[in-house]
Amino acid sequence: MSDPAPDSKRDMPVVHLLPNLLTITAICAGLTAIRFGFQGDFETAVRLVLLAMVLDGLDGRLARLMNCQSPFGAELDSLADFLNFGVAPGLILYFWALQDFSAGWLAVLGYTICCVLRLARFNVTSKSDAAETENNFFEGVPSPAGALLAMLPMYVSFLFSDMPSPPPLFVTIYLLVIGYMMISRVPTFSFKNVSVSPGYAKFLMLGFVLLLSALLIYLWATLTLMSIIYIASLALAFRTARKST
Repeated sequence: MSDPAPDSKRDMPVVHLLPNLLTITAICAGLTAIRFGFQGDFETAVRLVLLAMVLDGLDGRLARLMNCQSPFGAELDSLADFLNFGVAPGLILYFWALQDFSAGWLAVLGYTICCVLRLARFNVTSKSDAAETENNFFEGVPSPAGALLAMLPMYVSFLFSDMPSPPPLFVTIYLLVIGYMMISRVPTFSFKNVSVSPGYAKFLMLGFVLLLSALLIYLWATLTLMSIIYIASLALAFRTARKST
């Protein structure tokens, strides 16, 4: 992502600011999600966190496509990830289910600290010779996936609105488990280096369109299924990583 430093010797094309503007928009989405969570509009809050995930996936790719990456943009992106995937989901879950449970706030703190530790480890390893972004696996659950999984009890509650809300103790333990998975050394699949033959590209595009349609029409059911599939993929990633060593 581009660096808007004022002491630059050359004028910067305005279009190079687009990746950073996407990151700032993601920050605004995360902050607004916290506001809606505080006001009790939890479905809107979750949707805004999901929007932040989409923007997080776009800003870095846009910067690489435009060849305007910079240390400034990388740091901005990391701070946005902490807010959107560490702070916002934890607070939304707290407002949703944990306010009246004494250990609930401790779970939020634990999850948030695990997220910032995960991001710090990723930033360090991504700059080393053995960067995890160059491998087929991450170490631990990435922070966007952690946020997606952390809100799984909410998806299920929205999907089955007639069911009683999950017990606060369950949400507390579940949130701590997700936090631990982020800082663990458990291998998880990295799809950054996945390639597909031209003959299968059309099927990949069709699958993406179907997934997007499902998210638009059956949001909570699709998110629930995606979360379950991702959890199942952790076992497959562990077995695959062991065989490759």
